[in-house]
Amino acid sequence: MPDQTKPTLDATPEQLRYAEILEKGMFLGLALLLITFVIYATGMLKPYIAVNEISRFWSMNVHDYLQEAHVEGGWSWVGMLRYGDFINFVGIAILAGVTIFCFLLIIPVLLKNGDKIYAILAFLEVLVLGLAASGLLAVGH
Repeated sequence: MPDQTKPTLDATPEQLRYAEILEKGMFLGLALLLITFVIYATGMLKPYIAVNEISRFWSMNVHDYLQEAHVEGGWSWVGMLRYGDFINFVGIAILAGVTIFCFLLIIPVLLKNGDKIYAILAFLEVLVLGLAASGLLAVGH
């Protein structure tokens, strides 16, 4: 009878590291969303757009909203964190960017295991996601 190896369903070290970082980033982003919502809802920080004016922007597309509200696109929200309705972007940015950190932090594990090709692919993924998030290749708005 030929020797057959059974496939294992155990997670690899890099998968465990990725999941650990993703979990921590998700909880951090979620906690920040909750905290910043409370800051906004309680009025601890003045909103950029008054609460009684919000409904007028609901039917607008992004381009019209940005123009009408006099807000620049891209990363301009970072300069507007003093407003209660923009501070919640911090949690959103963490949730959107945690994947970059996951890939970045599994590279040492991949190299330790001798998976150079996967390490290079993870590094390229970091570069692509980082470049996309930077807005340097912005097309459109």
